[in-house]
Amino acid sequence: MLAFWRHGYRALPKRLIALALPAALLVAAFLVACTNDQSALLPQQTTGGELAPRVNAIQRASDSEHQRLLTAFGGEYRSPNARAALDEVVQRLAKASEGQIGAYEITILNSPVVNAFALPNGRLYVTRGLLALANDTAEIASVLAHEIAHVTAQHAVERAEKELESALVSQVVSQVLKDPAAGAAVQAGSKLSLARFSRQQELTADQISVRNISRAGYDPYGAGRFLAALGRNTAFRNSGQGQSAEDKRLDILSSHPSTPERVAAVTAGARQIGAPGIGERDAGRWLAAIDGIAYGDDPRDGVVRGKRYLNSALRIAFTAPDGFSLESARDMVIGVSANGNQALRFDSVTLKAGQTLEAYVASGWIDGVETGAVEHLDVAGQPAVITTGKGTDWTFRLAAIQAGGRVYRFILAAKGANDPERPMRAVIESFRALTAPEAQAARPMQIRIVTASAGDTAATMAARMPSLDRAQEVFLVLNGLDRSGPLTAGQRYKIVAE
Repeated sequence: MLAFWRHGYRALPKRLIALALPAALLVAAFLVACTNDQSALLPQQTTGGELAPRVNAIQRASDSEHQRLLTAFGGEYRSPNARAALDEVVQRLAKASEGQIGAYEITILNSPVVNAFALPNGRLYVTRGLLALANDTAEIASVLAHEIAHVTAQHAVERAEKELESALVSQVVSQVLKDPAAGAAVQAGSKLSLARFSRQQELTADQISVRNISRAGYDPYGAGRFLAALGRNTAFRNSGQGQSAEDKRLDILSSHPSTPERVAAVTAGARQIGAPGIGERDAGRWLAAIDGIAYGDDPRDGVVRGKRYLNSALRIAFTAPDGFSLESARDMVIGVSANGNQALRFDSVTLKAGQTLEAYVASGWIDGVETGAVEHLDVAGQPAVITTGKGTDWTFRLAAIQAGGRVYRFILAAKGANDPERPMRAVIESFRALTAPEAQAARPMQIRIVTASAGDTAATMAARMPSLDRAQEVFLVLNGLDRSGPLTAGQRYKIVAE
């Protein structure tokens, strides 16, 4: 699998990471950054004809990777209008592309992250998060052309062979030479070599894509515009969300060149073709295609609406304490107070047979935290318990609510000796079960295309997105705008609506 945009936006808030630094126990208790995982899979679709040239062993691996991608990225997302627009772009690119190719099969992944992939057998993938970031047909063509370039240039095959060779070398060193440490060092060195090799592949694919979108009749400058949009999106996410230690480790071995370097390279390539203004952009066609697609998290996985969290699959909801911001991650919700001195985690577990709530919270729920007396409560008609905990640098409130065979648990940590009882009481009192109509009514937010009127600004557009935090920044990022000055009357823009 070759990732094009490796920028998932589920990393944790910087303040929460800063909170965890002085206490190792919080790293385990709170800091797990994950991507969306939804099991609803839809049948694959093809554009017809033979797939691109394939290698048998690689094909088998690609089939496995296809299922892994569907599982990891929320299954297939159905949007007939977006799919039709993508198919049209792919068909034009297939005729214009360099190298021997067949037809391509494209899948939209039901994930808000911004990413695209290509498998060696010609399967192409784009997330709905990426679709929302593109602003015209030339930009989305640049993404697809880049992925097609990976296939026609045999990059995926080369990378798979290198990975197999790397694994074999490290295995021989560790087993034949009986030196596991040397084997690990060889493997680490091979990973660094792979990263440099793949980095060159990315630059090569960029250059091929610029030529191909131009031959297909699209604006070759679309590649630079989309990479610039990607840079703005990354900066926006990083300004509100930090990177985990694992993310930083992966950044060191990242196979992708920095965005400014790539923008400069593709812009230079476009200038060799012609001056700006050549080729099709057709913003209207693309915006019409993505009007109404889902934006952000799927309520079946749990979503944050301001301070409120709801999960339509579990049919539960709660509200964060005053001053807290929430973020949904896989299988959990995390939050941090405005001053950075308190942190919240919510998740669920299953009790062992015969285990009581009281025994559970007293059983060493968090390593290194001594719990106090257990208080029994009734929360939304369900049995619950709450207790205190004390760590080296943190004071805890722990609560568990039992609903059927599932136990929902809250962990609220405060720096120092301050007991976070009041915010914990507030959050568990807000916990409730959603009615069937409420759960059914929970829908993802959507991209909506609106026409600017005279006097409209980014601020007035943001006022139409009250459910979003940092709505004005979201508007600017989605529409590829750098400043919040007046908009062009009569021009169409993307907003996010319920």
